[in-house]
Amino acid sequence: MNKFTLKNFLTGFGVIAIVLSLVPYVPLDYWWIRMFDFPHLQLTVLTLIALLIYIIRFDFKQWRDYTFATVLVLCFIFQFSKIYPYTTFAPFEMANSTGDSTSELTLYTSNVLQKNNKPDSLFAQIKKYNADLLLFTETDKIWQNRLKNKVDAKYFYQVEVPLDNTYGMLLYSKLPLIDTQVKYLVSDSIPSIHTKLILSSKDTIQLYAIHPTPPMPQENPKSTDRDAEMMMVAELALKSKYPVIVIGDFNDVAWSVTSKLFQNVSRLLDVRKGRGLFNTYNAESKLLRWPLDHIFIASEFKLKRIEKCDDVNSDHFPLFTSLTFEPQGKNAQQRPYPTKDELERAQDQIDNFHKAEKNK
Repeated sequence: MNKFTLKNFLTGFGVIAIVLSLVPYVPLDYWWIRMFDFPHLQLTVLTLIALLIYIIRFDFKQWRDYTFATVLVLCFIFQFSKIYPYTTFAPFEMANSTGDSTSELTLYTSNVLQKNNKPDSLFAQIKKYNADLLLFTETDKIWQNRLKNKVDAKYFYQVEVPLDNTYGMLLYSKLPLIDTQVKYLVSDSIPSIHTKLILSSKDTIQLYAIHPTPPMPQENPKSTDRDAEMMMVAELALKSKYPVIVIGDFNDVAWSVTSKLFQNVSRLLDVRKGRGLFNTYNAESKLLRWPLDHIFIASEFKLKRIEKCDDVNSDHFPLFTSLTFEPQGKNAQQRPYPTKDELERAQDQIDNFHKAEKNK
């Protein structure tokens, strides 16, 4: 490829990178727009490579070259700013455990991949981590039977919603669960688990486990359902009189407009911030990976450990999280109350869902 052709190629790539960086901010919820939220990390890296090649390989003799290089620099800065909070360069949003804790809580979450016929790796991890709480998504009757035979008898409290549509959920807990409800917030085929958890210190925690549908042509042509479910749970978290934990496969990346709004409305903390991306999907690809499985936590908790676990023959990596309950330190890391605009935007997404349902 000669210099002129390479320059044209990089110029074309730069224009595409700029457009793709801005597409997710288009206020439409079609899947082919929302999908560009996902490969943001990859786009950032490619933009940096294009920028470096452009600067190193070419003599800047025209104002257009300087202008284009400047635009690429700004584009890279804009892109990196979105993932910066999830790098080790950024400060922690949730502080590390101090050791001054009334109780600890460990959680293990895994999207098992419903068609996965090699469960032994998952069983080994369940035994290895021995978490207080286990959440499995994409679980059908087959998975329910498998896990019943492998989950220790210590997991006395169980909430099982096996479904064959890849949205089944199984929740097992060593700690008492009370006021447990299985709700269908946006569809009679998409469950979420709402329950209270009693810690060893006898403190009560509100837990929400969710697995909304992704914006994909074979699932939903729009992100309306996913966004509405996330906003409904965010509002529940905001109004809860108990400290809240929300876990599950969100089918959304941490840096998306929707995830940011969810966090701002719920006032929950993201354990990833300052510690790393912990890309849980896609386990089957080394290049196309992003964080889809999340744990958002009330400010009464601090982090002892978070780990992306080894492959369990699923398309998702499991997550293990160890927390300490330290309510005495919550004010130091508490997020601000959502603004009027944020609350209105969240309600608009819920209203858009109800309007879409009426028009079906």
